[in-house]
Amino acid sequence: MHKNLLWKIRGMLLFFIVALVLSGITAFPLRAELHLLNSCFGAQTAVGETWPDLVFWLEYIQKGLDENAEKYPFMAYGTDWLAFAHLIIAVAFLGPLRDPVKNIWVIHFGMIACILVIPLAFICGTVREIPLLWKLIDCSFGVGGIIPLIFVHRWTKKYENLTENFTDGKQNTCEF
Repeated sequence: MHKNLLWKIRGMLLFFIVALVLSGITAFPLRAELHLLNSCFGAQTAVGETWPDLVFWLEYIQKGLDENAEKYPFMAYGTDWLAFAHLIIAVAFLGPLRDPVKNIWVIHFGMIACILVIPLAFICGTVREIPLLWKLIDCSFGVGGIIPLIFVHRWTKKYENLTENFTDGKQNTCEF
């Protein structure tokens, strides 16, 4: 029973780590991604005809990224650091992957970070004149991130209780 629970914990953590890595990697080629997005959802598409405000916003972002790249290429360095931060945070979750009970603090850290996405999106998004829908999309990353971590947290607490009973109070380390 406790081995199956450990595999559930590790599976969900792997999902979370992969999601962090993918979201980090996609922060590097923003210009290429925006050009692709605009070609798929531009003004001449069904999406563009249905949601012209979305088309305007995506084209506005693309224009800003393109102008920055031409005049101030160093500005993209900020999104490089954003990508790097996602990758480093993913590395932190290798600890709970190895031993979730001993490293539950990393799960707590992740949950707190997910919660803090919401005020950050609304405060900084408002200051930076980000449309409400886009702020809500940003908030969805925090909500989407905390859901697997809530499961991991619950399962880890359950696993801790099972292993304590199984080992008569001795801490059972979880080796690969």
